[in-house]
Amino acid sequence: MEVDLAVLGGGPGGYTAAIRAAQLGATVACIEKEPELGGTCLRVGCIPTKAWVQTAHFLHQANDSFAKLGVSVSAPQLDFGAANEWKAGVVKQMTQGVAGLFKANGVEWVKGYGKFTGPNTIAVDGGEDVTFKSAIIATGSFPLRPPIPGLESDLCVDSTGLLAQAEVPRRLVILGGGIIGCEFASIFNRFGSEVTIVEMLDTLIPQEDADAGKELAKQFGKRGIALHLGKQCTKVEQSGNALTVYFGDGESVQCDLMLVSVGRGPLVEGIGLEAAGVQFDGRKGIGADAARRTSVPHIYAVGDCAGYWQLAHTAFREGEVAAENACGHEAVVDNRAVPRPIYTDPEIAGVGLTEAEAREQYGDEVAVGTFPWVANARAVMQAETTGWVKSIHETKYGELLGLIMVGPHVTDMIEAGVVAIDAEATVETVADGMAPHPTLSEAIKEAGLAALGRAIHIPNRKRAPAKA
Repeated sequence: MEVDLAVLGGGPGGYTAAIRAAQLGATVACIEKEPELGGTCLRVGCIPTKAWVQTAHFLHQANDSFAKLGVSVSAPQLDFGAANEWKAGVVKQMTQGVAGLFKANGVEWVKGYGKFTGPNTIAVDGGEDVTFKSAIIATGSFPLRPPIPGLESDLCVDSTGLLAQAEVPRRLVILGGGIIGCEFASIFNRFGSEVTIVEMLDTLIPQEDADAGKELAKQFGKRGIALHLGKQCTKVEQSGNALTVYFGDGESVQCDLMLVSVGRGPLVEGIGLEAAGVQFDGRKGIGADAARRTSVPHIYAVGDCAGYWQLAHTAFREGEVAAENACGHEAVVDNRAVPRPIYTDPEIAGVGLTEAEAREQYGDEVAVGTFPWVANARAVMQAETTGWVKSIHETKYGELLGLIMVGPHVTDMIEAGVVAIDAEATVETVADGMAPHPTLSEAIKEAGLAALGRAIHIPNRKRAPAKA
């Protein structure tokens, strides 16, 4: 088979690249070995996990909010089988949707395991070779498993294994306090599990704004999620259908299931990159520039296999950019305003710089304003007042540098910060704009006003710049 563009991998980066290239008139083949398109995100990642998030959120509302708002129902109970059916249905709808888009755009789905045999050829198990003028590598990532004795137990699962569970574990230990670990901790706590997090660093979600990590730890503590931060897991022992997890200085906890979520590695081994002449690092992935070109000019790389951001939406954008460049256009990826949604309860979202990053880059020329949800009318109406919105800007020109939010529906609202930072908006632009009332989005404006020392609905809480 001869095509203009071959895409290796049918996940968010791959299928977006394939469709975009077809829109630009290229003949495209997408090589994917799994029985469904969509990659980790649609099949065993973002989509099924967030379907569970929605179930957990409804349980929380029924238990803690309905009565306050005058809605009387009997005590809610989790039907885990029905929740799993809903999750599977959502996944099926999304993956079939991608297959439909391939058909509508004329993208050829080549089913099988693909491996480069040269700079212009990919061999496919059980199928004919695909010869191409350009190629895009979008093979994704895989869950890492540290060399800790006992983790080979069948009761130690990764995120895919946890999503496949047919019963809610009574006791769940989560190794890793990053985004994946915290999202599952939040879900299974709502589902009724006794949840324990063991994290080697001193904070949850360590790559996010420090205040957001502290707020999440505070709320997890209130919910009864046990946190063991700054402690390494040393070994795991299985006895019957239970595990004993050892960590720290002789501490231990028992559980019925353990989630290992210590990060994901780029899937770059075994796909013939050496034969294609593409340079890569087994730990960091494939090197690619802003146009997503690799060391071989006509071969591009996108998504988890080739970048710092292991996010579906960065893969979407990188796939578009790679496809456009492969088809003779010029495009680059701008990572300045990448949204960072975290689907815990409370939700967390950020874009741009964290406060620590802003102060490191701009020193004393940084101002920060925070607006609490307890002062927002819509949040009060919804009985969801945990958290705040933080606005960060530099004081010389007033450019908005970052927006950090903890609270209700912030993963949806962070797009406002994305647009503002992409447009190089000033904090005055955000603060002086009209926000509809009463809405949650008012908090973004109010945080900007607080950063300018012009807070109206809360006392002036402008934070003074940190001293050098």
